Amino acid sequence: MSLNQASGLQGMLKSGHTHIDEGAAFRNIDASKELSKIVSTSLGPNGMSKLVVNHLGRIIVTSDCATVVKELEIEHPAAKMLEMASSMQDAECGDGTNLTVSFAGELLTLTQELLRSGLHTSEVVAGYRKANQKMMELLPELTVKTVSGLNQRTDEAKEQLMSVLMPVLAAKQYGSESTLAPLVADACRAIMPNEKQKASVSPDSVRIAKILGGSMAQSQVIHGYVALRGVDTSIRHVQNAKITVFGCGLEASATEAKGTVLMNNASDLKTYNRSEEDKMEEIIKAVADSGTNVVVSGGTVSEMAMHFLERYNIMCLRISSKWELRRLCAATGASALVRLGPATPDEIGECSTVQVKEVGNRHITVFSHDDTNNKTSSGNLSTILLRASTSSTLQDMERAIDDGVHAAKMACKDGRLVPGAGATEMELAVKIRHYADSCPGLEQYAIRAFAKALECVPRTLAENAGLSSGAVLASLSAAHANGHASAGVNIEACGIEAADGIHLQTEVLDLLNVKESAFKLAVDAALTVLKVDQIIMAKKAGAGGPPK
Repeated sequence: MSLNQASGLQGMLKSGHTHIDEGAAFRNIDASKELSKIVSTSLGPNGMSKLVVNHLGRIIVTSDCATVVKELEIEHPAAKMLEMASSMQDAECGDGTNLTVSFAGELLTLTQELLRSGLHTSEVVAGYRKANQKMMELLPELTVKTVSGLNQRTDEAKEQLMSVLMPVLAAKQYGSESTLAPLVADACRAIMPNEKQKASVSPDSVRIAKILGGSMAQSQVIHGYVALRGVDTSIRHVQNAKITVFGCGLEASATEAKGTVLMNNASDLKTYNRSEEDKMEEIIKAVADSGTNVVVSGGTVSEMAMHFLERYNIMCLRISSKWELRRLCAATGASALVRLGPATPDEIGECSTVQVKEVGNRHITVFSHDDTNNKTSSGNLSTILLRASTSSTLQDMERAIDDGVHAAKMACKDGRLVPGAGATEMELAVKIRHYADSCPGLEQYAIRAFAKALECVPRTLAENAGLSSGAVLASLSAAHANGHASAGVNIEACGIEAADGIHLQTEVLDLLNVKESAFKLAVDAALTVLKVDQIIMAKKAGAGGPPK
């Protein structure tokens, strides 16, 4: 009732809002284009890294697109949609995040030209949808190889898995993929179910422990759990370990109500101390009688408890993190107890060896399994022990390995592979351009723009490698026109290559389901941005500054 009609929109909305009507579509496209320009230089093995300093002063040096866009703290709502698409691609597939943002940005950039030439947004959206539908039909036809039986304990299965991992790791750690790929392959194969079941990989079951110092070649895979600290007892090595995990501390519990103890003489004090010692010894003795020779505590361990653990030859390790405690329980098949006392046989964990090692002037405790002594299939856990000279290198290696583990997970679900190195995108561009010729109406202009947007992948790969993008695209167009569907950019030989091995030195193959997911998310994000004609932003909460 209090609406001032003369003030229009200003009178309807709360004061402090922002409203953009004129040219909102072009502003959205410009913001998305700027984000795409930032991350596209990181595409491919020769992609450059970004140095980002976040609001906490933490320095991040990485070429991983998902990490870059997350740490940039993007404010513009249109660019935020591309960030969300990248985050979803990272959560689902691990790889292909840069392709998602780069392709969406290129689509929007070409849309700008279409809109300026007189096409309406609805015609552009309809053309993009047709082109996207045609692309999803063409993609499975480009399959050149299928990997299967990755959980078989053969060298052939390992080679197949490594052929999937090498391109993913090379995109993040070019030059080190031959070192990292066997580590990731061994870690993933160790947690796969046996050959009678379908191959699958749980990324949570591959843990990464980072230790500063040394070189990447000193990294190793441990089939089990690694705690980045030493033990508190003098016992450093236990064979055929029986493990009891306490979620609480090993100490005398305090009463809920406060009380006062009156002692008349020294004998009362001795009796009081003796009763506490007897109770603690009774608990530790019961734990030892259950067969336990390793105790893990989630809290503090009193000196009295440590004394009796030493007496009964029990190794003791403290892990304060509840997350790490759950990881250890998953690796050994133990259950974390919330009471002091002996564990039942079902609650006791097992592993082959528990020992303290010194790596890089740091003591670590290794809970390792051999292949014949895994308690349960759910107890499988692998740890990749990473070594590098700087913390930023360690963090970037961790991101690359995480992408590799996700690639192994996707390969277990669907093992179809398509040519990489920009070959798939170039072949799709050629076929969609032919498809546009058969489409009547103004939508054909949008379909041709979609095909041109696909060429951004081989063009960016060539530019990042220091090659002439015009010459490479011309060579690729001629190769694909002559039927070489797997011809891609060869950054090492400064030319083109065929990923099917016909003309070729190196084989670069990408997972089909990762490509499909990246293209779907990119097109969805681009169409969502295109269909926006007004931007209305409310005033930020707390924007008035600190209280006076």
